[in-house]
Amino acid sequence: MQMGPLQILLIAIVVLVLFGRGKVSALMGEFGKGITAFKKGVNDGTAELEKDASVVAKDVTPEEKDKV
Repeated sequence: MQMGPLQILLIAIVVLVLFGRGKVSALMGEFGKGITAFKKGVNDGTAELEKDASVVAKDVTPEEKDKV
């Protein structure tokens, strides 16, 4: 059974009634901060890996005197 837009709207209304607008807003704000922190961590890790890979690539690149 797939959830259609009407079911999603009904669930959103129930959540809003149970927790209130302020609580839901604060929860979504924290969720957004978590996603931002996750993306920043992924980007930092990717940048670090690329930096390490460029250092390794320089190590295996032959010098001018070694070229035939």
